[in-house]
Amino acid sequence: MEPIRRQQLIQATKAAIDEVGLADATVMRIARHAGVSAGIIGHYFGGKDGLLEATMRQILTDLRQAVAERRRNLVDDSPRDQIGAIIDGNFDRSQVTGPAAKTWLAFWASSMHKRQLQRLQQVNDQRLYSNLCFQFRRLMPREQARDAARGLAAMIDGLWLRGTLSPEGLDTQRARRLAYTYLDELLASHGPCPASPKETA
Repeated sequence: MEPIRRQQLIQATKAAIDEVGLADATVMRIARHAGVSAGIIGHYFGGKDGLLEATMRQILTDLRQAVAERRRNLVDDSPRDQIGAIIDGNFDRSQVTGPAAKTWLAFWASSMHKRQLQRLQQVNDQRLYSNLCFQFRRLMPREQARDAARGLAAMIDGLWLRGTLSPEGLDTQRARRLAYTYLDELLASHGPCPASPKETA
């Protein structure tokens, strides 16, 4: 029963953060959402901080799986399509729904003060940058590839953040379109891309 109970508590954490924010998402409130006693959270996670870390690990796992699934469905291995899979995965439903988005925001804020969360954030940032840089490196010199990767990573994060903070919510289609436009501008500045333009769903 342990994996089921842990997943139940992670879902309850996202629901509580979505409802009242991280500061007011107390252990008691999360326990009520999960329909368990507060002591269970201490047993499985050691407290609220451990539960937030586990929740973010799950969201990051969902992100990796979203990107991996899109990569598996690619028709070819062109750099543009590979980068497109990264863009689309970052705007996957698992990353943009209300509970997931608000948990992301809470995580970013907390990572500035808690070392373990900061490490998670750094690993995630480095993974995105490295994956983008690897694909850009197939098309352009190293330093230009690094700059392109940094620019597109900032574009993805910025579109996500601005959209999530907007009263209307994140328009994923528009965000993807803007990210693809920026990607194509980067690629055009270094010659034609070997693959025909294609966006994954």
